[in-house]
Formats: sequence, C-alpha cells, structure tokens
Amino acid sequence: MNLNLLTVRNSIMSLLISVLLLSCGSISEFSADAYKQAVELKVISLDLMSVATKPYSDFEADVDMLKLELRKAYEFAKGRPDNEISTKQWEILIDEERNLLGGFLKRWRDEDTLSAMFVTEAQMLVSDAFDAIIGLESGKLKPSEIK
Repeated sequence: MNLNLLTVRNSIMSLLISVLLLSCGSISEFSADAYKQAVELKVISLDLMSVATKPYSDFEADVDMLKLELRKAYEFAKGRPDNEISTKQWEILIDEERNLLGGFLKRWRDEDTLSAMFVTEAQMLVSDAFDAIIGLESGKLKPSEIK
C-alpha cells in the first residue's frame, strides 16, 4: 500500500474514532442560566452588528462590553462538567480568526465601517451560530428528567 494512502487512511480512521468517542460521551444537564445567557447575547450581538455601518469608534465601548460578556459565557460553558461541545461552539463563535462574531468585530475594528450587505449576511451566520448553541442547551435533559 502506498505510504500516502496509508497516512490518509490512518487519519480518516483516527477522525472516525474521535467522532465516535465524542458522540458516545456524556453531555451536561440543561442550565437555565446558560440558555438565558445565550439568548440575551444573541439579541445584543445582532443589535450591535446592525450599527456596524457606522464608525467603530462610536461603539468601541459597546463592543468591549459585548466581548467581555461573550468571554464570560465561554468560561461558564467551559467550567460546566461534560460540556465540551457547547464550549467548542462558544470558542468558534468568538474566535477573531474565524468568520463568525469574533471575526466580524475584528473586521469592523480594522475597517471602521462595514457595508450594509456584509452586515446583513454576517448577522445571518452569527444568528445561526447562536441558534446552534441555544438549541444544544435547550435539548439537554433537565435535572428532573435524569433517572
């Protein structure tokens, strides 16, 4: 067997095993606080994004406050047991090197203003990312449902 093909096959097997192990892992219980936090941050984020057609400097304090609240949400998710999937979703959402909220805020800072069309498109992506976080949390078992 070709060495490159063997390497690719081993990589695919490792990925499949990792996915299987992750899917078999336990997931944390539902948290009303985490759910509420995600919903509130979604609304605040989308509202702030809507003014990104105006100069960043006019909203720098608002962006800083939002980033602080997002870091708190990430740390809250990270501190909950068996909550790796939610934690990863928050990490992706706020990463400045990705194309979700963190990347949007960085681009706004770097470019000072953004086009209305770009803002609208970015809001849809960010909204979907928040919906994934909210959906995951709302799908968790409530403590009363655990036997």
